[in-house]
Amino acid sequence: MESIINIEKNELIPINILYSDILSKYNLDIYNVENIKFKDTEKQRAVYKVDTNNGTKCLKKVYYSIGNLLFIYSVIEWLNVKGICAPRFISAKNGFKYIEYKKMLFILTDWVEGRKFEYDNIDDILLAAENLAKIHKYSKGFYPIEGSTINIQAADYVKRYNRYFLQLLESSNSAFRYKDKFSKTFLENFDYNIERAKESFLILSNVQFDKRFGDDVSKNSICHLDYVNKNLIITPENKICVIDFDRCAIDYPVHDISSFLKRLLKRKSTNWDFEMCKAFIESYEKVRPLSYYEHLCLLSFLMFPQKYWKISRDYYKNINNCNKEAFITILKKTVEQDEKHMKFCINFKDYIYKKFGT
Repeated sequence: MESIINIEKNELIPINILYSDILSKYNLDIYNVENIKFKDTEKQRAVYKVDTNNGTKCLKKVYYSIGNLLFIYSVIEWLNVKGICAPRFISAKNGFKYIEYKKMLFILTDWVEGRKFEYDNIDDILLAAENLAKIHKYSKGFYPIEGSTINIQAADYVKRYNRYFLQLLESSNSAFRYKDKFSKTFLENFDYNIERAKESFLILSNVQFDKRFGDDVSKNSICHLDYVNKNLIITPENKICVIDFDRCAIDYPVHDISSFLKRLLKRKSTNWDFEMCKAFIESYEKVRPLSYYEHLCLLSFLMFPQKYWKISRDYYKNINNCNKEAFITILKKTVEQDEKHMKFCINFKDYIYKKFGT
């Protein structure tokens, strides 16, 4: 009969169980285990720092299936063979790359020592750009091991952005109907944002998503899809190591690039700085040149008023149960960037024109 074990509030399972039922499955002597993170959400996950006789390790409870895990394992192995730093899964005593405990899956990797990537450090940005280009370029020929569930995220972006555009129109109808404080601010800034959304969609609808779109990996690359500062570690040797491939998929590289740039450019200190964006693109292109149509996709993705669209969509969707003042604050901070965003879009269009003469 199993004994009853008390579990702390911010704990997945007791540390002694980690020792006896999970970490004991590895050929390691365990000295200490530290609970680093636990998120008890729909996608429940936890991270532990483990001191061993063979260095510090990272034990992670993941939320996906074995098939997804094998796909991620395949991606990491492939990238390491190509010279890209990403912590590899450590084999258990039975040779498996994971431990299954009470329908939960755990993986163990080396703990990466270093500092977190800094958005205000131009050297970090250039390093991240080259590294991302290598991930995309070296995707050619990749295929996951047997048993993997291949995660393909490549979407019909024209349909997706048309849906976003229509949702903005729906939000405007809701704003006229409710006429509250949020709606007033939303409508005061609607003209600019709907024009940017319209132009973004028109640019995207003119992109030829066929064999002329780009190179061999422009539509089917390994993409990290969470390539942000918390997942980029700068080692003492000034090399970049990428962690947390939970969301990786086969997708368009421009999706990966635009996601990184959105995170970079929406910050207060780098507020839609086109020169910063240009530096990133030029560093990326030292490794993998982007086609004309890929440039247009980037312009379209970055032109679309994503935050304005998302905050209004979420507000009217949850209007009876949300913190209205919090939504108003976020919306006001978002629209404060409109002028700089407009200048950014103009500069990006000029850049493409000068580069491709179209």
